[in-house]
Amino acid sequence: MFFLYQIILSCLLLISPLIIFYRVIKKKEDKKRFIEKFSFPTKKKQSGKLIWFHGASVGEILSIIPIIKYYERKKNINQILITSSTLSSSKIINKFKFKKVVHQFYPVDYFFFTNTFLNYWKPKIAIFVESEIWPCMFKNISERKIPLILLNARLTKKTFKRWSSFKKFAKSVFQKITIAYPQNNETKHYLKQIGKINLNKIGNLKFCENYNEISNRIDKKLYLEFKKKKIWVASSTHKDEEVFCAKAHVEIKKKFKKVITIIIPRHVHRSDEIITEIENLNLKVVSHSLKPKKLDNVDIYLVDTFGETDKFHKIGSSVFLGGSVINRGGQNPLEAARQGARILHGPNTDNFRDVYKLLKSLGISKKINTHKQLASLITFKRSKIKGSKIKVIGQKIIEKTLKELDYIINNEFKKT
Repeated sequence: MFFLYQIILSCLLLISPLIIFYRVIKKKEDKKRFIEKFSFPTKKKQSGKLIWFHGASVGEILSIIPIIKYYERKKNINQILITSSTLSSSKIINKFKFKKVVHQFYPVDYFFFTNTFLNYWKPKIAIFVESEIWPCMFKNISERKIPLILLNARLTKKTFKRWSSFKKFAKSVFQKITIAYPQNNETKHYLKQIGKINLNKIGNLKFCENYNEISNRIDKKLYLEFKKKKIWVASSTHKDEEVFCAKAHVEIKKKFKKVITIIIPRHVHRSDEIITEIENLNLKVVSHSLKPKKLDNVDIYLVDTFGETDKFHKIGSSVFLGGSVINRGGQNPLEAARQGARILHGPNTDNFRDVYKLLKSLGISKKINTHKQLASLITFKRSKIKGSKIKVIGQKIIEKTLKELDYIINNEFKKT
């Protein structure tokens, strides 16, 4: 099966130039750094001990920011390598101004590229986040006897069924993991079904605060403009959900004249398309990237930049989480919940089933089905008490996680 997997990748590599070219045009790929995906490094490896973290995209990278900050202060670690697969995640990392961190795009899971990658970076520890399971890389990591950690592991029913179609192959891949830390009971159950994997459930790292001292505040003049209005936020929206929220804005405006809806799309490259759709509803839209000085008569404030979501969660007393009206399984609500916001979401939240169950029990979240229902549940008062409950849970999780990682890393460093 592994051989067939590599054959399929070999065929895909033949058309990879076309794929890369298309993604560059669509602004989904860095036109200079895409070579990193073929194991051509654009940053230098420093001498000394390096630990490696890999997460697919923005959500996974943000969940490990508190861990990165902790290991930045450790004198026995010379360099921290972070890899990810998306352009947006690379831009997020740059906002934190780390000193020991280098970012590279994750290489294609082909035996030549994974070997080249590991030969160059020579990590002492490999820490993969959530659902990142890569057969070829795992095989090469195991052969080098590098401890492989699956942190905040997440396996959905759909993904489990997919792996279960190739039971022997799945078992051979997952058993290369030194230890996995499932983020919920569902993942723990599925990992046990796959095979004998060392497991320790600590909790979901997305409860933890990824505070950015550099860029966590809205510009003062812009903040004063927002203070003149009633504000609510639609966060991590997908196609069709922006119009859904704009229609809710129309309903809210019947009651509150001075109201602004802040929309933060999941994929900012769609901004032009979103603006056109909303303007068709006769609503005035302004883009954050244009740095507007006044917000007079503005209906929709579109955040068309990367890595600024938390700024707006801080001022939104109600936050709608996207990917939940359409069938995408929902987006992470915890960043907004930590700020004391009321969380509103559609019926599709399978990606965060346990999280939403907890938020509902705490009276923080509510499900909606229509734009009128969304409009009726918008509140302009936040609850700091409820937000602090989420922060306490997150603090306990990060403390336990760091204790676990310290033990593994220190033991590995003693060997060399």
